Amino acid sequence: MNDRMTTPWGELALTRFPEDPRDRLRAWDASDEYLLRYLAQEGVPLSGTVVVVGDRWGALVTALAEHRPAQITDSHLTQEATRANLARRDVEPGAVRLLTTQDPPPGRIDVLLVRVPKSLALLEDQLLRLAPAVHAGTVVVGTGMVKEIHTSTLRLFERILGPTRTSLAEKKARLIFCTPDPALEPPASPWPYAYTLPDGIGAVSGRTVVNHAGVFCAERLDIGTRFFLEHLPSGGGGRRVVDLGCGNGVVGTAVALADPAAEVLFVDESFQAVASAEATYKANGVPGHAEFRVGDGLAGVPSGSVDLVLNNPPFHSHQATTDATAWRMFTGARRALRPGGELWVIGNRHLGYHVKLRKLFGNSRLVASDPKFVVLKAVKR
Repeated sequence: MNDRMTTPWGELALTRFPEDPRDRLRAWDASDEYLLRYLAQEGVPLSGTVVVVGDRWGALVTALAEHRPAQITDSHLTQEATRANLARRDVEPGAVRLLTTQDPPPGRIDVLLVRVPKSLALLEDQLLRLAPAVHAGTVVVGTGMVKEIHTSTLRLFERILGPTRTSLAEKKARLIFCTPDPALEPPASPWPYAYTLPDGIGAVSGRTVVNHAGVFCAERLDIGTRFFLEHLPSGGGGRRVVDLGCGNGVVGTAVALADPAAEVLFVDESFQAVASAEATYKANGVPGHAEFRVGDGLAGVPSGSVDLVLNNPPFHSHQATTDATAWRMFTGARRALRPGGELWVIGNRHLGYHVKLRKLFGNSRLVASDPKFVVLKAVKR
């Protein structure tokens, strides 16, 4: 949805990525507006190094572009949306530094603006990484919708940076104000976190899984992925396999362990996820060939070049429930698969993925099911 956001720095035409005229979700919300309004009304000095963490679709850095901020995000889609939104505003290339959660942060931060993420672990990881660059004079302001800011959120700011308080709510949004305490010694980071898988999970039994902060179910194997691992397709012969939406990479690693001749592409739009997948793969000494790519699904993968796609699609975009991501993943898989190639999908029973697969592929077969999950297979004819 391409819409206009009114800010103290002018009216902005903003979009999410990828652009979809049917998408009615906006590229900003009341928490973005609240933060920008506060900065202008309070005359917060923005002449030093401004860092924006967790900007959902680039609304904040696009509004503040004249102050040459740095954006730190875990999302490839956010970076692409930011580039598009900056271009619409005719912002000169390089005015906004686009960094990922895996990049070294700036060495000194004078204004730190934090869009509270859905993942408390990701917030913890980012605050710990940024704490050494924060000084006594740093202005720290967080923002989020009321339902996103909890007591645990505030405790993280207090434990890592210093005393913290919140604003009154406006339009169901709230601000977080943190006063850095240079004497505070931040705790050691628990990320990345590694654990050993139990027995009885096929090729990955007893293997190591590595998770960077923010990756789904980072501290244990979720039951859906376990069910998928127990029903992966068998076979060999050097197939070209894609672990689509790879997360920590345990599914693709299981394929590589079972079939050392396979070429496995791990792809996810999350920088944290792809880093986790690469760490998981390397931790298990897999002998095969693998590629790790941050991107928008199978964009850039040649048509008809893949034998097998394995997919556990998300059904949330931040706080919104949507099947748009799953639909794009299925469409991309059909294009990338060779004739006779297969897409295997794990999903909650109630999501009805079989309907979408039949519409796209003309077929869908139930491979396995339990009271909560189904594993489906679609073949490209």
